[in-house]
Amino acid sequence: MSELAEGMTAPEFDLPRDGGGNVSLAGLAGKIVVVYFYPKDDTSGCTVEAIDFTALAEEFAAAGAVVVGMSPDPVKAHDKFVAKHQLGVILASDEDKSVLEAYGVWKEKSMYGRKYMGVERSTFIIDRDGKIEKIWRKVKVPGHAQAVLEAVKAV
Repeated sequence: MSELAEGMTAPEFDLPRDGGGNVSLAGLAGKIVVVYFYPKDDTSGCTVEAIDFTALAEEFAAAGAVVVGMSPDPVKAHDKFVAKHQLGVILASDEDKSVLEAYGVWKEKSMYGRKYMGVERSTFIIDRDGKIEKIWRKVKVPGHAQAVLEAVKAV
């Protein structure tokens, strides 16, 4: 499958979320959707990223956007992560990694010479019509949430 690009239709998702229930792209139709993919709940970079998006949650909402964080962690881990850090973003659980693969963020990674599969930290802005407006790959966390907010305001 070719890699997703700006202007393409975003792959649908319908996944269990923190707090119970599901979150789906179809259910968010008519809103700008920010989907940020992150490797693991309650690790240093992922915690900073989630807290940064939470700090800007009201501004995202004012711009007509919903923020959804997604990782392969189970819902139970998401619930603990949200409670521990008072997070204000939706966290979706993709345990079978089908959505991670559809978005092209489940990749071979390497650390200390060891290869393994994991989530490449990435963010997608999906416009009100379900098209990919902007993509960030291999995200560096500092300042990222603010940069995403600025891009959302331009949609």
